[in-house]
Amino acid sequence: MAEGPTTPAVNKWLVAMTVMVPTFIEVMDISVVNVSLPHIQGSLNAGLDEVTWVLTSYLVSNAIVIPITGWLSSVFGRKRYLLFSISLFTVSSLVCGSAPSLKVLIIARIFQGLGGGGLQPLSQAILFETFPVAEHGLAMAVFGMGVVMAPILGPVVGGWITDTLTWRWVFYINLPVGLLAIVLALIFIYDPAYIRRKIFSIDTKGILLLTIGIGALQIVLDKGQRDDWFNSRFILYMSIIAGVALVLFVIVELTAEHPVVNLRAFRERSFTAGNIIIFTGFGCMFSSFVLLPLYAQTLMGYTAFWAGLVLFPGGVASFISMPVAGILLRKGVNPRYPLAVGLGIMAYAIWLMSDFNLQADFVAIAMPRLIQGFGLGLFFVPVTTATFMNIPKEETGNASGIFNLLRNLGGSFGVALSSTMLAQQTQVHQTFLVEKITPYQPAFQISYQQILEWLKLHQPSLAYDKNVMAFIYQEILRQANMLAFNDSFRALAISTAVLIPLTLLFRRVSGTRIPTEIH
Repeated sequence: MAEGPTTPAVNKWLVAMTVMVPTFIEVMDISVVNVSLPHIQGSLNAGLDEVTWVLTSYLVSNAIVIPITGWLSSVFGRKRYLLFSISLFTVSSLVCGSAPSLKVLIIARIFQGLGGGGLQPLSQAILFETFPVAEHGLAMAVFGMGVVMAPILGPVVGGWITDTLTWRWVFYINLPVGLLAIVLALIFIYDPAYIRRKIFSIDTKGILLLTIGIGALQIVLDKGQRDDWFNSRFILYMSIIAGVALVLFVIVELTAEHPVVNLRAFRERSFTAGNIIIFTGFGCMFSSFVLLPLYAQTLMGYTAFWAGLVLFPGGVASFISMPVAGILLRKGVNPRYPLAVGLGIMAYAIWLMSDFNLQADFVAIAMPRLIQGFGLGLFFVPVTTATFMNIPKEETGNASGIFNLLRNLGGSFGVALSSTMLAQQTQVHQTFLVEKITPYQPAFQISYQQILEWLKLHQPSLAYDKNVMAFIYQEILRQANMLAFNDSFRALAISTAVLIPLTLLFRRVSGTRIPTEIH
């Protein structure tokens, strides 16, 4: 898997399959539970605010572990830590599925997040170790197919399992996958010589500040919109705690002899540029993943299953374009070029979503998502490859932890900001439309009479003035919501497009790290 006499030779595709099996199921677990929340709420007799902690607890514990994965691998050994992570995730899934109360479920979800958090950066680091440097683009195509397809399939799989069986099977499906992953890891994964259990002094301050800062930040992003942001004292206090803790964390890590997260990796310009692009680009992409099925369900009347299917064509397109991107990089194409094209395609696709209306059919909704899927493959693979080009192998674990944390935080920030914009713009458009519509307008009078005649014909018991006005008001709300969706998609498209010039910040590749044909 890596250079060194103590590392047995293992087929790289067997290693790739070994690390992607648990990573796929862990990433999918972030979104697969979403559609099951109403069923969990009813089964465990919980309130809406209480049941959302099933999601928040997982995200918080997941985010805390991701950046310290490289350090944990150095202390305990990568294979040992990988096996522990898979085992903890699997056992916690069993407890989640059999949880007799919401309290037990939330505690189990915390441990499930702690176990699953290390799987993404571990998988990425192992793939970089396993594949030759010239094939890193191909390796990231494999990684990207798992990381990107999982959240797309999550709602569809979760909805089908919940409707067909019960919500508990959303967790039980992790058990056979986890056991398979443990067996594969025991057989095919080995530590490179340089990573064999280095003994460091424990960076207690760094771990404590990171836990408090990232935990508080994730809670703010997850609950801010629901609690009206800084009008809530809880959100305000958590924001202050997150800000202070993270500032102190940066100071401590830059001065510690053995930091739990080595922030000096940001001295490499390409690494910094890649993290900026993945944070913003993934945030815009993931926000569109959230807004699109929400539009389909709330305004177009789609079921959760059909709303999930709207995302599926884009997943297929990504599945096709990611290997293509990997092959292009393997043939020596500079990652800047497919990355710029991918960002452009993604921006164009999201811009098309800003033209949606209340008469759109399934094909009209799914087509921009299909186009976005092709762009996503040309975005994710090159940006990951270019970000790590000049990172030494022994620093890959640390760099991968930072990269995956910022990618996930980008998704959280994007969803929080787009959800807030959607709510605010809905109010703005509602106010504007109400001001413009008066009983004295001929168009209003015609619509009023048409609705009244329809009620007299189909539902005579409702043919009253107040019911006609209620119908008109509901239509105003739908139109205001639709315009707000258009505004949100437009903002995401612009935010994606402005990233294109940042691709020029990537350095030319060091000749000691990458063959010259990739320059």
